[in-house]
Amino acid sequence: MKRVYLAAAGLAALSTAAPAAAQQAPEPDVAGRAGASAVSEVVVTATRTPQPIERIGAAVTVLTKAEIEASQAVTAVDLLAATPALNYVRNGGPGTAATVNIRGAEGQHTVVLIDGVKLNDPASTQGAFNFGNLLIGDVARVEVLRGAHSTLWGSQAVGGVVNIVTARPEAPFEAGAEVEGGSRGTGYVRAGVGGAGERYEWRLAGGHYTTEGFSALASGTEDDGYDNTGASGRVRLDLSDAFGVEARAVYSNGRAEFDAFNGDSDEYGTTKELVAYAGASLALFEGRLKNRLGYAFTDTDRENYNPAAAPFDLSFEADGENRRWEYQGAFALAQGWDATFGLERETAEMRTRSPSSFDPDPALVIGEAEVDSAYLLIQGEVLPGLTLTGGVRRDEHDAYGGHTTGQAAAAWALNGGATVLRASFGQGFRAPGLYELFSEYGNLDLEPESFDAWEAGVEQAFLDGALRLSATAFRREADNEIRYNSCSPGTTDPLCTPGGVARWGYYRNVQATETQGVELAGDARLGERLTLVGNYTYTEAEFASGANAGNRLVRRPEHLANLSATYRWPGGLSATAALRHVGEAFANDANTTVTPDYTLVDLRAAYPVREGLEVYGRVENLFDQDYETVRGYGAAGRGAFVGLRARF
Repeated sequence: MKRVYLAAAGLAALSTAAPAAAQQAPEPDVAGRAGASAVSEVVVTATRTPQPIERIGAAVTVLTKAEIEASQAVTAVDLLAATPALNYVRNGGPGTAATVNIRGAEGQHTVVLIDGVKLNDPASTQGAFNFGNLLIGDVARVEVLRGAHSTLWGSQAVGGVVNIVTARPEAPFEAGAEVEGGSRGTGYVRAGVGGAGERYEWRLAGGHYTTEGFSALASGTEDDGYDNTGASGRVRLDLSDAFGVEARAVYSNGRAEFDAFNGDSDEYGTTKELVAYAGASLALFEGRLKNRLGYAFTDTDRENYNPAAAPFDLSFEADGENRRWEYQGAFALAQGWDATFGLERETAEMRTRSPSSFDPDPALVIGEAEVDSAYLLIQGEVLPGLTLTGGVRRDEHDAYGGHTTGQAAAAWALNGGATVLRASFGQGFRAPGLYELFSEYGNLDLEPESFDAWEAGVEQAFLDGALRLSATAFRREADNEIRYNSCSPGTTDPLCTPGGVARWGYYRNVQATETQGVELAGDARLGERLTLVGNYTYTEAEFASGANAGNRLVRRPEHLANLSATYRWPGGLSATAALRHVGEAFANDANTTVTPDYTLVDLRAAYPVREGLEVYGRVENLFDQDYETVRGYGAAGRGAFVGLRARF
């Protein structure tokens, strides 16, 4: 009950403080917000409606189209790795399994969105999204929201939310293309075309990536390649000033080679992913009430093959589907006061099996779950520049019953927005995933995970915004976290031999974990030519109970740091030197095996040949650092790449 009271208290406090709605209240958007500067960055993910960043009580990083292009990143994890408190681990090169951890949280505790549609795969080992197959492609913007935000984004949003936004057209007709190539037989080509008018917009884009790669196993000698073909499209039509419809989809088809656990092999896996959305929007009361009704569908189809085992070469297959009906409303209560509310129904389904020469056609393991949810979030400006946010969410899980969670936040913009103070508290609830329950490693006795998270920070601008510094302290407490438990030979654990059949392991609840740390970030414009951007994160992520109490969580480095320096010459040439440092981490719960720390240095340059045409190039891992993100798996050595980017 304590958690319910906390959630309700924050919402009640805001509701009683709200002034009576004025007859000419503004639309629920960023126009005319007090305390917001004229150059405010607009954030959508934090409140599900556009808001100036000064009104957001949680730490968020926004990567714009210009920043994404300047990074020259090909994979999403390479782009995201430069943001504060975010680390990734990958079992080899592009295309292999990759997991993102925010503030030391597990991969399944981060919600990943494309254009607002959740991507997390119900058939993956713990419901986490696999970043291995996600390329930058037609991405125009990324928002990384750190901390617990389950109120708006559901049970998995405990560590944070990554919202990837694809490009939208801005002119009646526009087109663009990019091509690049380089080390390890790598080639990448992508193109997009679209148009927009007063009442419509449309865009189509596609790309193909290929690389011969390197050995997925650190001790391997043969290369493991990767190919990916992707496409995306969107269309929007406003039938009137108040009513519009839209549809969009993203599809990718990847093939990645990988190694066996004990050496080189010819094994490979295919991953097909589809994200689709269709919806309608309706504005009422002169725009004060905005309504959106939508249907989202995601399908992730994975298969692994071992040619050496032919004719029984199929070794694994899994299909995860998510179907979501959702209604969202945004109502302008009064000047500076907005309410966001919604209803959701999510149905998740998993089908998986592992054929072998002993059983080439085993029955599919099937799991399903349904969750009905309702949420309400109120945001209001109680004093000039001081914005309070409170929210509550109710989830009704078909197997685990009802759970209420909440959040509260404050953001105070002072000195015309030069100083921003932030603080937030959020709760989280995550029911066991389908794979954790029903797979060959499943455990039907699992209990839901629960979380409490806090953060407080300050951001300060100096020299009219030429220098900005920020600091954020965070803490998260988790209870009943679910982890994989290995079964040793001769064990008497009955869950290792269900029905008298031995298995390699199973999922179980770990009693508690604790994570706390500090994020520091800054950027400086030194004159008209030189820009410095950097961040540092210190994270303590530990077991709080059990046999490993006090030990650090696996693959959680205490130290993360990024630093880049960009210089722009008068002729238009820009050059960047970027450094990333990842501290040592432990590879096992007992903390007896260490994954060493590493530091990578990249160089990038770009030159505008003429308007709409740019040539660029980069050297990755300049000093050819030998490193691992996962113990025993390979990572890329030095590589050089050049490309050409055209806009019409």
